[in-house]
Amino acid sequence: MMNNGWDHGFDGGMSVFGGILMMVFWAAIIVGVVLLVVWLTRQVAGGQTFGGGHAAGHTDSAVDILSQRYARGEIDKAEFEEKRKDLTG
Repeated sequence: MMNNGWDHGFDGGMSVFGGILMMVFWAAIIVGVVLLVVWLTRQVAGGQTFGGGHAAGHTDSAVDILSQRYARGEIDKAEFEEKRKDLTG
């Protein structure tokens, strides 16, 4: 019986298992490349996470942080004024 070159001596179960292993292998390669790109991007950005609103190497001053806390309602006006006087001298 002639098989037209399609039968390479593997049974059906083995080729399905091999196909699954190949998909897992390539998925792992793709995930590894994505993680490498993310890691390299963070290294170039100086360890800053994205969406933080800060340029690499920029830190808020104490008065900026105090103003943000007041704007979020974490402290009241009296506490804000008191701490601002302490910080600015």
